[in-house]
Formats: sequence, structure tokens, C-alpha cells
Amino acid sequence: MILDLETVGKQLQSLRKAKCLTQQELGDRLGVSFQAVSKWERGETLPDTTLLPDLATILETTIDNILLGKKSIDLFTRKATVKDIKNGLQCFVKIGEFLGKDSSFYIGAMEGVNAKMNIDLEEYLLDDYKYEALVAEATVQLIQSGVYVDISDINKNFCHEHWRNIVVDFAHKYNLK
Repeated sequence: MILDLETVGKQLQSLRKAKCLTQQELGDRLGVSFQAVSKWERGETLPDTTLLPDLATILETTIDNILLGKKSIDLFTRKATVKDIKNGLQCFVKIGEFLGKDSSFYIGAMEGVNAKMNIDLEEYLLDDYKYEALVAEATVQLIQSGVYVDISDINKNFCHEHWRNIVVDFAHKYNLK
């Protein structure tokens, strides 16, 4: 497949501007000059392949989206539904019910999530709004890791408009439909 440097450049510029980054700021985060970023955006050169993963992370997109834009090939590793995600989070509750909240499995799981995410997971599982924040975070993380989540499923299964809008906006960046 032959890449169109001008199209890649326009896509990079669009993604950078959507993140409110200057060429200098993007260059600084990648360890390259703003002139290099400018050359990419003008379609004169492409970013070094070793920079693509960091570039995709900074721009909150995929390498596929950077290089192919709207012609993106669906390379999702699997599909998930919001119900699947909610069921996964409910497993924490089930561990507490089945093994007891004093079991080392439950305590370890809670402590691990609390430390990693800087939250009180038990509190989030009990509060509807905070619980949906967890569902939103898990959905975004899955999308970032290559899991397809249908936007219509997101729209139907989020109760709180705030979290639904955040996840839908994020999904659009990954060209999900």
C-alpha cells in the first residue's frame, strides 16, 4: 500500500489541532523539532516509524488513523458491548459476595484497582454516577487497546449524558460507528 504523504500530513495537522497542540508542543513531546512536525504536516516527509506509537498516544488515536485517515481498515482485535463491560466490573462485587470482603482475593483486587486508578472502587461500585464513570473509563481503555464498541450501543446503554458524550466523542476519534 502506498501512503499519500499529503493526506497523512493533513490528518496529522487535524489531529494535532483537535488536541490544541502547537507544532512546537507536539515536537517537544516526541523529542523532535517543530520543523520536523511541519514537514510531516506539509506532506514532505513521514514521521519515523519508531515515533508512531507515541504520536498515536499523544493524539489519542491509532496509527492506522494517522496513516490512513478515513480510509482506515478495521483492525479491531474483538468486539465488546457496554453490557459486557458492566458485567466485567460487576465481577468485583461477585468476588466480595462469593469469597467474602475479608478474603485476600477481594482485598487484593480492590487495593490494586484503588492504587492504580487512585479511587475507592467500593464507593464507585455503589454510586450510580461514579459507577458509570468506571464503565466509561473501561470502555475508553478497551477502544484504545483495539476493541470495537458500537456507538449505538454506547448511546443506548449509558444513562448519564455526560459519560455517554465523553465515550462517544472518544469513539469518533477511533472512527467507530
